[in-house]
Amino acid sequence: MPLQGYRVLDMATMVAAPYCAGILGEFGAEVIKLEIPGVGDPWRRFGTMTATGSTLNWLNEARNKKSITLDLRAPEGNALVKRLIEKCDVVIENFRPGTFEKWGLGPDVLKTLKPDLIFVRVSAYGQDGPYRDRPGYARVAHGYGGLTYLAGEPGRPPVVPGSTSLADYITGTYAAIGALMALMARNRYGIGQAVDVGLYEGIFRMLDETASVYAKTGEVRERMGADTVNAVPHSHYETKDGRWVALACSSDKMFDRLANVMGQPELVKEDRFAKVAQREAGRNEVNRIVAEWIRTMTLADLMARCIEGDVPIGPINSIADIFDDEHIKARRNLVEMHDPREGKVVVPNVLPRLSETPGTIRSLGPDLGQHNDEVFGGLLELPEEEIRRLRELNII
Repeated sequence: MPLQGYRVLDMATMVAAPYCAGILGEFGAEVIKLEIPGVGDPWRRFGTMTATGSTLNWLNEARNKKSITLDLRAPEGNALVKRLIEKCDVVIENFRPGTFEKWGLGPDVLKTLKPDLIFVRVSAYGQDGPYRDRPGYARVAHGYGGLTYLAGEPGRPPVVPGSTSLADYITGTYAAIGALMALMARNRYGIGQAVDVGLYEGIFRMLDETASVYAKTGEVRERMGADTVNAVPHSHYETKDGRWVALACSSDKMFDRLANVMGQPELVKEDRFAKVAQREAGRNEVNRIVAEWIRTMTLADLMARCIEGDVPIGPINSIADIFDDEHIKARRNLVEMHDPREGKVVVPNVLPRLSETPGTIRSLGPDLGQHNDEVFGGLLELPEEEIRRLRELNII
């Protein structure tokens, strides 16, 4: 596997930074998850509870990880984590800026422990700037980064862009990219470095041309419901049988295909809607014409016609639809795992797919402290009596 032989210490909580560690683990890195003794990561208790007292969130996002417990605030615990860091390639954390420095684990200290260490730091607003000390969650990042402002109907309150923690997963992905780039630099130049990602920054980076447009023209993009700028019809429409579809016509060529499929070639005459600018100017009328046509057909009929006519369209799926979809099954986007505690658990599969060295899901989220003996006794070579003493003192 591409990351086999690398060791990652996941000292983070909840979603974004642990997701970064999870990606590295899927491609072969040994990921050691450090948690508070007797408490564990809050993600263990966030979401749908299972029969054994865990959550499906935890089983999914802590997959492939080894769990150890350690109290960093105790001097002995702090000393142990430093020994552990010396044996790791990547350390990942997501506490408020300054917390690791307060624990005596800032970048300068880590550099003395292991000069070529990769130190991934995820926080709400990044390690510097006037807002660095503020707390943050995905919902706050969606708002601050500019996405929520764009989500919703014109003149109506902004809405959550889906009920998932999108910013957490985007940030975790960027953090993983940063860790991989830093490992490449280490392999080439022998250097370690810090990776700094703010929770809002990935959201902001994905807002296409909004920053450039505002800087150039002063235009502020507003909420457009299901529509988007620069393309019409490019929206959501309801079928005869009450299903919704996403239709994408981002060019004149695409609209010409759609007009032919609709049996209304007159729509692409030069004095009608042949060009993007004409369709944007007549957005409401174009949407009305398309919506009325789509409303005359069932989802199956509509999909068949558009696919035959090479028009980009797709159903707006619920999770139930996704589970039933033949393409999802063929691509193995869902994988069924057997967990010794929970039995059958279905989780999203590994991304991206590599042809020669693919990632794998080897295990689901571990029990709290499940690997204490393996890590403290094996990796750090602590005697059994010492491990027992540390456990009695609640240091591990």
